[in-house]
Amino acid sequence: MRIGLLAMSLAALVLQALAAAAPAPAGVDGLSWMAGRWTGTQEGVEMEELWTAPKAGSMLGLHRDASGNRTVSFEFLRIEGTADGLTYWASPGGRPATPFKLVDLSGRRAVFENAEKEFPRRILYWLGEDGSLHAKIEGTRGGQPASEEWRWTRSSP
Repeated sequence: MRIGLLAMSLAALVLQALAAAAPAPAGVDGLSWMAGRWTGTQEGVEMEELWTAPKAGSMLGLHRDASGNRTVSFEFLRIEGTADGLTYWASPGGRPATPFKLVDLSGRRAVFENAEKEFPRRILYWLGEDGSLHAKIEGTRGGQPASEEWRWTRSSP
């Protein structure tokens, strides 16, 4: 009986140690480097992406592309913390939001993924050494690897 109790106590201690060693889900504060107004021009299209500072477990974002005097695309964005970690919600053109779970947060680089989607399957954000904000979407189109990438510099409001 003593051996059984000892084994159960040891097992409980091991489980407690494993739970304590498991990393806690990343909080939205870890993405504060994304906050601000970012602008850039790519192939004649003026781009801007705005992110609010982390607050109350979320960040809100907006992306707009303009060509001449016309908005050619826009997207509402949101990053929220849950008990399972962070989720990036993308609503291109105002459509219903699609979730992408945070799968990696390393310093100033974040990777979000939705394994059920073909394109985009992954959304990456990172801060370049020059202070520019980069974003990239990856996945497959017609069975072939595909990606798009953007770069913005910090701008005043």
